[in-house]
Amino acid sequence: MQDNASEFGFQTRALHHGHDASDPYGAVSPPIYMTSTFAFDNTADAAAVFSGESERYVYGRQHNPTQHLLETRLANLEGAEAALATGSGMGAICSTLLTLLSVGDELIVHHTMYSTATSLVDEGLPRLGIKVRKIDLTQPDNLRQALSEKTRLVYFETPVNPTAQLLNIRALADVAHTRADVKVMVDATFASPALQRTLEHGADLVVHSMTKYINGHGDLLAGVVLGDLATIKKIRSVGLKYMTGATLSPLLCFLVLRGLKTLTLRMRQHSESALKIAGMLNAHPAVKLVRYPFLEGGADYELAKTQMSRGGGMLSFELHSGLEGAIQMIDNLKLVSRAISLGDTETLITHPGTLIKARQKVEPQARLSAGVTMDLIRLSVGLEDTDDIINDLRQALESIR
Repeated sequence: MQDNASEFGFQTRALHHGHDASDPYGAVSPPIYMTSTFAFDNTADAAAVFSGESERYVYGRQHNPTQHLLETRLANLEGAEAALATGSGMGAICSTLLTLLSVGDELIVHHTMYSTATSLVDEGLPRLGIKVRKIDLTQPDNLRQALSEKTRLVYFETPVNPTAQLLNIRALADVAHTRADVKVMVDATFASPALQRTLEHGADLVVHSMTKYINGHGDLLAGVVLGDLATIKKIRSVGLKYMTGATLSPLLCFLVLRGLKTLTLRMRQHSESALKIAGMLNAHPAVKLVRYPFLEGGADYELAKTQMSRGGGMLSFELHSGLEGAIQMIDNLKLVSRAISLGDTETLITHPGTLIKARQKVEPQARLSAGVTMDLIRLSVGLEDTDDIINDLRQALESIR
């Protein structure tokens, strides 16, 4: 398929973009280049690579043909100039932040985010002399007031982990870009590029944990950062090359490419099931609150319609019975798995508050993010028959009444 075939739809490009099937063997599925290093015909060829005059492959930590195909395809789907695949979602986040931020710089983040990213901004970056300001980004004016001459990056998730709340990408990007030297990075893992074209709404960079929906099968770790070519090249040569070394192996690149083939289909089903489940929970007498982007009448419904094509598979909810009822309900589930990840083919449920409290025994500094109460339950809706998921949730809810 030609790389300039932009007239093709998302699903077609997810299957074909960047791969030329007219290789010597006519392979329809792209080959895996299982090599750590690449040879040169002569010393001059090698010198041209190291001087930046050649784009040939050198060493697997920085680049590999299988990785390049994955990155090219992802960049096309996301509407980015370039992409960098990494060994995990945190690999993408760390490689980016360690490239773009230096001693004395300031990072502004939303006060609620993925717990491991929270540890990075609360503990890791300040140790390196980087100031982190955590504010409520649901109100763009808060960002306007927080921006300073030292601000270099604004970073947030939408939908937010674990609450499934939305932030207004366009409004926040417009505020951030009143300063020419400030970039906006959005973690769009919950949405995937199938549901949210983050860069089109004004963000400069987008990151995904490809462990989740992009791969979609819960069998590998991977991440990606996407944006303009110059910035991605810088992250590859600095953050990836010698700061994190968070390289994604050729085999795992191949597996993510395989997962991409069904991304559109999976996200459609995740979204349809999650919307139906959100409606059931919202009507259930034991449930106090449901957060799901496309739940009609919900706080984020109007924003969701402008920013996403569907709601995805993630939702959160709270029970009238609070923490005690939440634990009882979760422990009484029979089909739904109790697990901390998300975006799998299987439906997964977790209670973030309990896990953070447990972590405090070995990490006393661990704290619940703002907006994450001890009542909150996070549900990752899988691909089982929707009625089977609903029936399992109902029987578990009935057990606490």
